[in-house]
Amino acid sequence: MGLAFDYSLTFDALPISIVSYYARRPGSNVAKRNNMIPIKGLELDEETRCTHWHSNLDIIAIKFACCNEFYACFDCHEALAEHPPKRWSKDYFDTEKAILCGHCQHTMTINAYQKANSQCPNCAAAFNPRCSLHWDLYFEM
Repeated sequence: MGLAFDYSLTFDALPISIVSYYARRPGSNVAKRNNMIPIKGLELDEETRCTHWHSNLDIIAIKFACCNEFYACFDCHEALAEHPPKRWSKDYFDTEKAILCGHCQHTMTINAYQKANSQCPNCAAAFNPRCSLHWDLYFEM
C-alpha cells in the first residue's frame, strides 16, 4: 500500500474501502472532532465497523502491538498492513490503551476492556460479546 494522504484536506473525497480515516461520530463535541484517532480498515463506518465485522455491536478498534496503529479488526490488519500482526503481551494489559470504543472514542486498557462485560465503561455502548472468542489473535492468553 504505502499511501499517504492529508486527511484534513481530502477526507471526504477518499475511497474509504482502501484507506484509513478518522472515525467520526455525529454529535461529537468539537474537541473530539479536532482530536480523532486514526482507524484503519476496509469499508469503515463512523463507529469502526468494517467489511468483516459490521453488526450493531461491532464498534471497537484495536491497536496492534506490531505497529501501534488502530485497526477495525484482525482481517483489516491482514489486508492493509505490510507486516505480520503481533499480539500484546500480558506485561501491557494494565498500561496500554489498546482498545477504542467506536461510539464515544474512549480508549481503554486491555484489562479494562476484558473486564467491561461487553460494554464501554465510558458511554455504556454495547460491544459484541463474541469478540472474546478471538482475543487470542490480539492478546497473549
